[in-house]
Amino acid sequence: MSSKALTVPPVALGTWAWGDSGEAGDGYFGSRLSASGLRDVVEKAQANGFTLWDTAVVYGMGRSESVLAEALAGYDRSEYQLSTKFTPQAAGEGDDPVADMLEQSLERLRTDYVDLFWIHNPADVARWTPSLIPLLEDGRVRHVGVSNHNREQVALADQILGEAGFRVEAIQNHYSLLYRGSERAGLLEYCREHEVRFFAYMVLEQGALTGRYSPARPLPEGSNRAAVYNGILPQLQALTDRMQALGKDRGASAAEIAIAWAIAKGTTPIVGVTRADYIDGLIRARGIALAEEEITELEALADTAGVNTRGWWEQEM
Repeated sequence: MSSKALTVPPVALGTWAWGDSGEAGDGYFGSRLSASGLRDVVEKAQANGFTLWDTAVVYGMGRSESVLAEALAGYDRSEYQLSTKFTPQAAGEGDDPVADMLEQSLERLRTDYVDLFWIHNPADVARWTPSLIPLLEDGRVRHVGVSNHNREQVALADQILGEAGFRVEAIQNHYSLLYRGSERAGLLEYCREHEVRFFAYMVLEQGALTGRYSPARPLPEGSNRAAVYNGILPQLQALTDRMQALGKDRGASAAEIAIAWAIAKGTTPIVGVTRADYIDGLIRARGIALAEEEITELEALADTAGVNTRGWWEQEM
């Protein structure tokens, strides 16, 4: 752990989709991306203070990390923060799989340290957490987080790290208007009490909460997200219509209202960015202050939709 406290921008930038190959239908999102387009994303983001980039080995099995490094080429390492993950299910069979996976990430990211290193899921907290300690001690990892962990697993990881003078400084879980399991399980309260930063991923539910999609205009066929969300778009209509109305009053989109909601809840949303003009939306979102009654209304509409968007990789909180 760095001697400096973890400090992050209001919104972190997600690069899950950057792991797609660029061929239609090949990859989780079915994204068609180009090196020049992603470089434009980086330049606009960096210029506007969005300087934390979140990736993982399993986002395209290394492709996201490599593509991100290429897009960041030329920037001084002090100008941006890198966040990547150890995924137990992808661990090798060496003596120290955590360090081995980190070293591979460092090589792809073209750096000698990461600002945030996560245990991607709680396959075995007692087994994997101690391996983070030497990485913190030698500086290859500046701050540690845990992802997809419940409150008890977070506390165990924190206890293990605490015995060596470190701590869990961040939690990264699925959290959106449609899926508030972490809040209901007390994790947001835990974060407030222990000064832990909560990162909310899938705030836009892979596009389903952007207002761009509807039963008449479904998500792109052939992608994993289409299979998950297209069937529930009719149930989301009332919610996304209200988000669009709230956005119109502020010169913003439904997506920006979803992001503003996550910020208002005290979280740091991780928003996937694949186009430079998406940064304009993040600029607007960070300036939106939703009223308490608006937050309550949105959450009530989300509950009425009656959908469960918990991912196949996620445990109940």
